[in-house]
Amino acid sequence: MNKLPHHFIPSLLFGTLLFSSAAFGQEALKVAAELPKNWHLMDYKTEGYLGINLNQAYNFLKGKKSKTVVVTTIDSGIDTLQKDLVNILWVNPNGKSANGFVNDKYGWDFLGGKDGKVDYTETTEEVRQYNKLKRDFSNLTSALPGKEKEFAFWQKVKSVYDTTITKDTNEMKDVSLEVNVLSGTNYFIKRELKLKSEETFSKADLERITTTSDTLVQSKAVWGSVFGAAGENTNNAKILKDISEYYAKLNNDINPDLDARIRIVGDDPDINDGKPYGNNILKTPDASHGTGVAGLIAAERDNGYGIDGVADNVRIMAIKAVPNGDEYDKDVANAIRYAVDNGAKVINMSFGKKISPHKEWVDAAFKYAAEKDVLLVMAAGNENQDVDKDPEFPNDMYLDGTTTDNVINVGASGPKMDENLAASFSNYGKNNVDVFAPGVKVTSIDMDAEFNTADGTSFASPIVAGVAALILEYYPKLSARQVKKAILDSVTPLTGSMVIKPGTKDEKVDFTSLSKTGGIVNAYVALVNASKMKGERK
Repeated sequence: MNKLPHHFIPSLLFGTLLFSSAAFGQEALKVAAELPKNWHLMDYKTEGYLGINLNQAYNFLKGKKSKTVVVTTIDSGIDTLQKDLVNILWVNPNGKSANGFVNDKYGWDFLGGKDGKVDYTETTEEVRQYNKLKRDFSNLTSALPGKEKEFAFWQKVKSVYDTTITKDTNEMKDVSLEVNVLSGTNYFIKRELKLKSEETFSKADLERITTTSDTLVQSKAVWGSVFGAAGENTNNAKILKDISEYYAKLNNDINPDLDARIRIVGDDPDINDGKPYGNNILKTPDASHGTGVAGLIAAERDNGYGIDGVADNVRIMAIKAVPNGDEYDKDVANAIRYAVDNGAKVINMSFGKKISPHKEWVDAAFKYAAEKDVLLVMAAGNENQDVDKDPEFPNDMYLDGTTTDNVINVGASGPKMDENLAASFSNYGKNNVDVFAPGVKVTSIDMDAEFNTADGTSFASPIVAGVAALILEYYPKLSARQVKKAILDSVTPLTGSMVIKPGTKDEKVDFTSLSKTGGIVNAYVALVNASKMKGERK
């Protein structure tokens, strides 16, 4: 699940905590000023932040009538009781679907099993495939006659596997140290604030600490820096939960439970025979990400609570197909088909991986969505790599060489027109990333009436999906192809804007070299574009 950095990208903490003991007790690291909670919706000319210009979009729509649009989030699940979501959840009009989806009131969980169990802890695809194939191929130096294709796949798997395990092993050492530092300093902060075991503290609470003992000065410095990296809309419990989940994700690769799928779900992920599987459990321990994604698209607007979603007349159909690890191709393909068959017009996909053993199944599902005129919006990924050279999956570079025009691939941008405009973690690609959208310190809702501020193309993608839904609300006759065109044509190429190339420290490139359009989505311009189109939808 490489596109899911949860509430913050853990690497933001590397360097924040791992400074020397000599500097440890002196002062907190300087951090950037907090961004407005809704900066991703703002207009650069009038408000100074490179958001999507949503206020002007709604001014343009005044007096116009909208039609409800169903948007599917294929993600980690959703909190169906979240106050900002309860009124905008899709409810199956049939009570329950055919084909074995029993009691799928709000959607479906393709990682579910019997007795309400869910396979939400998984490993990466390269680890699964390596362990599956090593017996047959690890001792070979060349392909056996007739097995050239299989051997080439093995070589790719082994290369990615070796890289992943090396990276994860090194990171586990850092994360383990961070967990120890955070746990220890957490204890001293809570004791000083006289908090009970279940109570939490935030950045603001640190200001109440005036004691000058070395231990508390050091603890305050650590947590001040961490909150500066993760954002004000979080607390110590969330930070500890996130870093523990990230540690677990690394450990899932190094010490994988390769039997979890068959033990919990009970199916064979290498056989896609149309037989039903899964359950209707959508709120699981790892549903924070999916909740936040849904909120960015359509959190109830103007209700005095939480955040305002991009679109104002949407019903969210939630599908869980993404664990804390890599999703299975079978689940992605079936999730897309479920969404299409149940009336979704836009599908958001904030996930991805480096190996796709059954890409043909996912390709077929993409094409099925295209045939039914459904728009797919997907996150480009958080590995700061050129996906023109090193593609991530899923993608619309189909195995048979064909293409469809119903997919938007989204990179992540920052809030200011400066050298950091391209998010340092974002994937990019002049041919295969279509557009950029806000993805740095974006605030959304979380499970259990909470909020989070996150980095990631995972959050840039639903912002674009929200714009697509908004277009279809007011211009329902437009086809997926036309909605995509309206969005891509909303972009003003930022020619001459030199930015630090993602993945480098100081290499500068023109921002227009990082995507097809060379700029940031503009909701207002997209709606104006849409208003001038003659609808193609049948």
